[in-house]
Amino acid sequence: MIKLNEVSFLLKIMDIKELYKLFTENYLVDTDTRKIRKGSLFFALKGANFNGNKFAEQALNNGASYAVIDESAYKLNDKMILVTNVLETLQKLANYHRNQLKIPIVGLTGSNGKTTTKELINAVLKEKYNVNATKGNLNNHIGVPLTLLSMDLKTEIGVVEMGANHHNEIALLSEITNPDIGYITNFGKAHLEGFGSVEGVVEAKSELYEFLQEHNKTAIVNPEDKIQMSKTNAIQRVLFDENINYIDTKPEVSLTYDGLSIKSNLIGTYNFNNIAAAITIGKYFEVSKEDIKYAIESYIPKNNRSQVIKRKQAKIILDAYNANPTSMAHALKSFYELEDDNKMVILGDMFELGKDSLKEHQNIVDLLSSYGFNNSILVGENFSKTKTNLKTCKSFDELSEHLFSKKITKETLLIKGSRGMALERVLEII
Repeated sequence: MIKLNEVSFLLKIMDIKELYKLFTENYLVDTDTRKIRKGSLFFALKGANFNGNKFAEQALNNGASYAVIDESAYKLNDKMILVTNVLETLQKLANYHRNQLKIPIVGLTGSNGKTTTKELINAVLKEKYNVNATKGNLNNHIGVPLTLLSMDLKTEIGVVEMGANHHNEIALLSEITNPDIGYITNFGKAHLEGFGSVEGVVEAKSELYEFLQEHNKTAIVNPEDKIQMSKTNAIQRVLFDENINYIDTKPEVSLTYDGLSIKSNLIGTYNFNNIAAAITIGKYFEVSKEDIKYAIESYIPKNNRSQVIKRKQAKIILDAYNANPTSMAHALKSFYELEDDNKMVILGDMFELGKDSLKEHQNIVDLLSSYGFNNSILVGENFSKTKTNLKTCKSFDELSEHLFSKKITKETLLIKGSRGMALERVLEII
């Protein structure tokens, strides 16, 4: 496992404690000169097509108190702090800040449902605590440090989502976050291009378990998941509360918890586990069951994740934020179980599947056929290469032309695809 202190964080001008003193003047960190807040620390991050060092002076002019840079050519004054590596310094500062806060932090990862589960946990814990959770899906090697640095002295609990598409990423993010409670939603066919196989996914996501075991922390575990159970045998763990019972999905998930009936706004049976995790963590932190019920029932999904949208007489299930073979199969199964005779499906390509891409897209097409979803449209280069009698469109423009000529009136429509497909644009057409 990667250790945070094994990476060189040598500061050329000051040590991390001195940098932290500057941070605590305003508890603000920015990385985009277009969104500088007065008194913030600007970190000049680099990317494939940009160099933040070039904008350090502009950041100061826009109101930043200091600019952290790693190229000496851009150090123009004492307000510019020269370090060996800006990204590594950001990560080190975030870890140092996390340890100064001395608050419990929930860290979660998994192949599917991370963001929805994070939002549910956040909603439940907010009924009792001042909670700071990952905004959107800022869950990578930059987003996680920024999440931690957004926590202040008023924060009582942190909830940090951790994403990865390669090995050792969850290990590093765990070291930075130092979670007290860890939860893995599931192991599925996501980012196979980076992980190589489902076995690779299990190994990579389980880096969180390795951290929890090594540091004597606690795992929240779904007892119905055999892999989770076997991977946490040697870890202090809390199983899903046994008083949580599934009722049905018509289409929203309904359940009971300790004698209370709960009707969520989430569709799909796969969301039951996401809700169960939030309830279990809520109970762990002594949130009352009445407050848990209120939080679950009040949570309304957004950002293209399992949203139910009504357009005239059509009902649209929009799940276009992300997709992989596992989540796609779950969504189709739940859609099949809906009691509705007039169903339509629009699916977009799944990305980052590597050599298995054609096979996995064909599997989804075959699954569509087995469910009898004949009124379906497949969108993207990958789906267009499959063997099928269904309507295929290589591009969104081609889909647009087809939909303009096709009236969608009383259908119940499922829209799902990877983020890069941006299938939420279908709403503008229908």
